[in-house]
Amino acid sequence: MSQGLNSGLAPRLCRPHLQQVDPECFRILEREIERQSRGIELIPSENYVSPAVLEALGTEFTNKYSEGYPGRRYYGGQEQTDALESLAIERAKALFRADHANVQALSGAAANLAIYHAWLDPGDTVLGMDLSHGGHLTHGDPKTLAGQHYRFIRYGMKDASTGVIDYDALEEIARRERPKIILAGFSSYPRTLDYGRIAEIARGIGALAMADMSHVGGLIAAGVLPNPLDHGFHMMMTTTHKSLRGPRGALILSRGIVSSPLKKVERVIENIPTLIDRAVFPGVQGGPHMNAVLAIAVALKEAATPEFRAYARQVLENAQVLAKSLIGAGCHLVTGGTDNHLMLVDAVRSFGIDGREAQRVLDSVGITVNANVIPDDPLPPYRPSGIRLGTPAVTTRGFDTSDMEQLAQWITAALKAREDAARLEEIRREVEELSLRKPIPSVERLD
Repeated sequence: MSQGLNSGLAPRLCRPHLQQVDPECFRILEREIERQSRGIELIPSENYVSPAVLEALGTEFTNKYSEGYPGRRYYGGQEQTDALESLAIERAKALFRADHANVQALSGAAANLAIYHAWLDPGDTVLGMDLSHGGHLTHGDPKTLAGQHYRFIRYGMKDASTGVIDYDALEEIARRERPKIILAGFSSYPRTLDYGRIAEIARGIGALAMADMSHVGGLIAAGVLPNPLDHGFHMMMTTTHKSLRGPRGALILSRGIVSSPLKKVERVIENIPTLIDRAVFPGVQGGPHMNAVLAIAVALKEAATPEFRAYARQVLENAQVLAKSLIGAGCHLVTGGTDNHLMLVDAVRSFGIDGREAQRVLDSVGITVNANVIPDDPLPPYRPSGIRLGTPAVTTRGFDTSDMEQLAQWITAALKAREDAARLEEIRREVEELSLRKPIPSVERLD
């Protein structure tokens, strides 16, 4: 990479020692940078970090153990780790208007497990979104650890053509089953939830209102989508990658008491910060990765800028145009469109193929998406009916609404011409040409 990539691009961060010590790993890294540079990333849970975030991940903080929390560590030599984590906490609290923030969770899955561990006993009930209606694997899939230890029950859409949640049914289930957590969160839900209604239902039964906003955390931070903490939620989790454009990690955020008719529950909720910190460490993990905490702090500073807010607005605008352009080209979109950064295409109805085949075809032309279940999908999870697309990553590269119209044309053309090798190669070259004009942030053009 010190000599430049074959595409006429060069990484901004040089890695001469990696190249010298392990040429094999270096070549794999070089090929991955080529792949990212030559193709278009439409997986809505992926994004590109800035050069500053990437530099932060490779620092000497990697060397330091820091079990515990600022001022309460188990090892010596913690002056700078305390200063760093305290800074990240304050930035997270300010950005999300939270009273407490935990920045140590290693991922969204670990953060969700910590929240369950803090609030539930084995066998307790959680009411969350149906997985095929847009919920996430960590919201109670039977194969997960949480799914085996707690009882998860489901709510879903009243009508998949619009995406409206059946809130009356949600309230009826909550009153009947008395869950200890009502979970608002999604992985493939293109619409906006009524956070106020969900929080009201939770208060009515003395449940914890928890939001998993991993996908839209950056959009919430920028103020372009609603913040559940502003609508009565006790707790919110977001990953720090995805739309927040940070490293792999998670934030657990909480706000002060939300009035509840059940005073005993209210007193317990007051202890949320302590319960969460204890659940993260030593509950589900050991010491934090302080190099990642450094990168999170950098990403949080970037997210507080006017430039990031403009980026978030463009993410939503691009999503709207991409969704409308796909519909105009004959695609069937679950819920008929999107209110956020993602959309779900029913590949079976649109093109007569399953989502796995659609993903493979688009991969062949340099457009990366992921196969995804659709509501009440008749096909199995590994070969589902849909594909999921999103705009955070392409917007980071500077793609605008005109590019979204072009993307919709390429996607539909490739899937319709999936048996035509010549046409697919033509689309692949066009995708690469556009991609190389808009490098990923960690790469610069040599010309």
